[in-house]
Amino acid sequence: MARSTRGSAMTNARRPLALWFGAWLLGLIVLSTALGPMLWGLPVDQMDLAARNQGPSAAHPLGTDQLGRDLLARVLAGGRISLGVGALAMLVSVALGTAIGVLAGMVRWLDGPLMRLTDLFLSLPLLPLVLIAITLFRAPLSAAFGPETSIFVLVVTVIGATSWMPTARVVRGEVLSVMGRSYVMAARSTGTRGVTIATRHVLPNTRSAIIVSATLSVAAAIITESTLSFLGLGFPPDFATWGRLLFDGTAYLSDYPGRALWPGALISLSVLAIVYVGDGLRDRGDPRNLR
Repeated sequence: MARSTRGSAMTNARRPLALWFGAWLLGLIVLSTALGPMLWGLPVDQMDLAARNQGPSAAHPLGTDQLGRDLLARVLAGGRISLGVGALAMLVSVALGTAIGVLAGMVRWLDGPLMRLTDLFLSLPLLPLVLIAITLFRAPLSAAFGPETSIFVLVVTVIGATSWMPTARVVRGEVLSVMGRSYVMAARSTGTRGVTIATRHVLPNTRSAIIVSATLSVAAAIITESTLSFLGLGFPPDFATWGRLLFDGTAYLSDYPGRALWPGALISLSVLAIVYVGDGLRDRGDPRNLR
């Protein structure tokens, strides 16, 4: 018993450390990508053919690419797009998943159809589906809104609209648990409206599950955007996203490994930090861990 208690205490002590480490690392990455392009004076697309394929130096801390563009400037600018896609796609994904999960858990006759719809989307090969959607809608949206805005909106929408299913299933399970509690049953017996029950009782008690789903959705969206750019079907070549930089760096991997190492490392560190923050927030919000 003493050993079990000591192990539980050590586990609880590690949780704040993981949360603060993840928050510190994520904050550092976000601040670097947000403020870095303003503090680092070199433009993203400034070419200098005389300085191409250089290694790290005082003028170019991460070196230059095959066109003489500064890699540090491109990595910092690419983080804005990659993290922006992850955050906005997460909002789309979590909004859809939460709405469907709450409806399925609270409205009995909608539970079956919504869960079968969720199962249908889970059975689809999502990456080919995303590739098809981007291929079909890229040209019309580009003609309507311009190439830069259209591809950003398209990537965010497609990733968010194809990644809501885990959130829906998790939220539905939490809602079903909450709906069986005495205070919710008492509220229903007094004629309290469903919207009021959802906002006062259901959503606050599913907050931890939604937070975890949100953080995992951000991580998954960053990886999906990187995969699309790596395959050449995401942002165009002049967009310096982390996935695009990773794709460009693979052609020079044997001679200049840093070109793929830096964007790849930032993708991995960002995902790790987001997961740590999500796990830490979940543990802090879960009353079962407050012991």
